[in-house]
Amino acid sequence: MIKALIFDWGDTVMRDYPELEGPMFNWEHVEEIPHVKVALEDLRHKYICCIASNAGYSDNHLMRQALKRVHLVKYFLFYFTSKELGNEKPDKRFFTKICEKIKVKPEECVMVGNDYKKDIEGAKSAGMQTILFNEKNSKGKYTSADKVIKSMTELIAAVQALDNKIW
Repeated sequence: MIKALIFDWGDTVMRDYPELEGPMFNWEHVEEIPHVKVALEDLRHKYICCIASNAGYSDNHLMRQALKRVHLVKYFLFYFTSKELGNEKPDKRFFTKICEKIKVKPEECVMVGNDYKKDIEGAKSAGMQTILFNEKNSKGKYTSADKVIKSMTELIAAVQALDNKIW
């Protein structure tokens, strides 16, 4: 049974612009990923929703400030960055420390992220189920992804399919 969903931040929940420097909170323009708000509105009532990022410039306070700008902060109960955790994705300790802090087992979590190596392979190595958000429809063998979605409109069904899976 799934208890928690852990979302990557950049290009999974909010659009990342690598050409912009400094914390996302200070960027002139920020935006949410299309349809993520609708998915989060549904999922937050059934699961613990967390957001976790390597977040180069930001700590969890600045992450929350950026999420407030696009009215997404209310959907998450926990906020984690590599700065506070002391490890970066794809290190499995990044993921296991989150589980310890929210008091769930890795197998009770689903990691949702757009970076196959950092988000998906890292979470899988920690024992989590995974959903790859492949918005650009990049080709590849995504054997560590339990589900692959191209749009956040597919997220609710993907989570439900994993939650209904008999282990």
